[in-house]
Amino acid sequence: MSKRDYYEVLGVDKGASDKDIKKAFRRMAMKHHPDRNPDDKVAEESFKEVNEAYEVLSDGQKKAAYDQYGHAGVDASAGAGGFGGGGAAFSDVFGDMFGDIFGGGGGGGRSGVKRGSDLRYTMELDLEEAVRGVSKEIRIPTQVECTVCDGSGAKPGTKAKTCGTCNGAGQVRMQQGFFSVQQTCPQCHGKGSVIADPCRSCHGDGRVQESKTLSVKIPAGVDTGDRIRLTGEGEAGVHGGPTGDLYVQVSVREHSIFQRDGKHLYCEVPIAFTDAALGGEIEVPTLDGRVKLKIPEGAQSGKLFRLRGKGVTQVRGGGQGDLICKIAIETPVNLNKQQKELLQEFQATMDAGKHKHSPKKSSWFEGVKSFFEDI
Repeated sequence: MSKRDYYEVLGVDKGASDKDIKKAFRRMAMKHHPDRNPDDKVAEESFKEVNEAYEVLSDGQKKAAYDQYGHAGVDASAGAGGFGGGGAAFSDVFGDMFGDIFGGGGGGGRSGVKRGSDLRYTMELDLEEAVRGVSKEIRIPTQVECTVCDGSGAKPGTKAKTCGTCNGAGQVRMQQGFFSVQQTCPQCHGKGSVIADPCRSCHGDGRVQESKTLSVKIPAGVDTGDRIRLTGEGEAGVHGGPTGDLYVQVSVREHSIFQRDGKHLYCEVPIAFTDAALGGEIEVPTLDGRVKLKIPEGAQSGKLFRLRGKGVTQVRGGGQGDLICKIAIETPVNLNKQQKELLQEFQATMDAGKHKHSPKKSSWFEGVKSFFEDI
């Protein structure tokens, strides 16, 4: 069976550039890769065909021979120990292509250019600061570009030299039987160049450790777990690579009075049993100051009162929340003799009224009585 034209296999013109050939190969290899097409013999054969085509067209000498003599020009050069199995192309698939996609070696490794690391800073805020918003200065340790060598890593007046082991490719090929394995160059560690005379300030890294002060504006309504991204405020990239980002993680401290749940605030308000029995007005705190809360006569412990609009406006919107106050009736303590006698007299009048003063107590005891009678 005659072989298809290699340019046709990759879907490119004969005059296509190396970049276009590589791009087409990546697209076709991804399409026909066996992992994406399990148990598909047609896709498997297409994948082998794509690798074979790229192995020839990506090599200057083989490509020239193919352009002049066709398949005969390259078939003659493939011996038992040659590239017959398409090992170099397989290496490109797993190393170069997937490395570029997922941030591994690939093209970035060969040039030594890497994106700087992202940084994380946890900022603790009081509830009031989180609700209203605040601007704060933070100081963070980070890696910045060395000003002495301008990030090159080489001593001023010198520059890095092309690695003699990999000739600047950043990777070397190891022939293992029928397979050609591509590995990171052990001499330059994938950078493609070596620094003979490193910068004394950064010792060849191109970056130095520094602490920098930043002003961070916290928007109103943030809560624990929210993150604020400061683009370009992370660590400097390696050899001209882009700078990473800084993520400020918000953590709101516990408040002595309020608990927050989304846009609502909750608080427990202790009141005297006389206020609960007789009713009246009490002062309750809010984040905006004190307000009056009217307690109805005969209020029971645990009753909830809603103060609308006294909660939080969340950073993502959704309207102003409420403040929910839960009253807790406080039992008097440290009574003197006179107070005890007055309470006893008061209790006597309560007992005389039988069930009308304590309806819950009466119904509860009736339930208990029924429970034991049914046993």
